[in-house]
Amino acid sequence: MLYVVAWPVLGEADDAALHRLRAQYHPGEAALIGPHFTLVFGAAGDCEAELRAALQDVTQRPFWFQIDRIVRSDLYLYAEPSDGAAELTALHEELNPVPGSEPFEPHITLGRFRSPADAEQVARIVSRQNLPMTGRIEELELLRRTGDTLETLASVRLGT
Repeated sequence: MLYVVAWPVLGEADDAALHRLRAQYHPGEAALIGPHFTLVFGAAGDCEAELRAALQDVTQRPFWFQIDRIVRSDLYLYAEPSDGAAELTALHEELNPVPGSEPFEPHITLGRFRSPADAEQVARIVSRQNLPMTGRIEELELLRRTGDTLETLASVRLGT
């Protein structure tokens, strides 16, 4: 499966907080990949050439984002940006080879929980202690996931 991710550049404390939260509440994924915004999720391997070409055609300049809310969706906990969400959505629409059945909501997955109540409790704590977070998106990567490994196939700096 192929993925395109946007890597957030954050201040040291915010970066450490996101890594800590993912390690605690989403350990399997946290060991595989750090905090990121997924722009293309689980595309078929035969889309690689198309995704490489689309990445090379990206004209988006680097941009700032601000995470100011933590949301729960069933058993998952997400950090969602307000500022920067439009740019992430535009990148998703530009890169996604096949539109998904659900609307795109830019987010960083923080954790998966046993119950919605557990997720809600952590959301309240994280919101009080860690928000807002401001960062910048400067780079996108095309990744291939095979089992429990990720391979970087292409990397693009925005605005170059």
